[in-house]
Amino acid sequence: MLNHCIVRPHTYDAHRTGPFIDRYVFPDGELEGVGTIVSAMQDNGFEVRHSENLREHYARTLAAWCANLDTHWDAAVAEAGLQRARVWALYMAASRLSFERHELELQQVLGVKPDAAGEASMPLRPDWGV
Repeated sequence: MLNHCIVRPHTYDAHRTGPFIDRYVFPDGELEGVGTIVSAMQDNGFEVRHSENLREHYARTLAAWCANLDTHWDAAVAEAGLQRARVWALYMAASRLSFERHELELQQVLGVKPDAAGEASMPLRPDWGV
């Protein structure tokens, strides 16, 4: 299982996203800390094999998406409407800042379910040798 998600940098931060995001972008969305996700995976029989934080990469991705929206603004408004285009422009710009300031993270956590004998069927990393 690969869990790829936006998370809070701490498990003690609020899980709710806030009224703007909750209403216009991700209704009923929650932002957990990666520790909560890892615990849930482990508590459900997954063995965590790899975790990676792509925070800086996602800030750059959002910058590119904002630039793309700016370049194609008229087409976006024609397709989605002015209000929706403004919502997404604001959301992506604010999200970019949140990733740059370490208020949000983009985490990938890889887990496997070993069988009863403990076999996970995961290949060894090539640099470890046999």
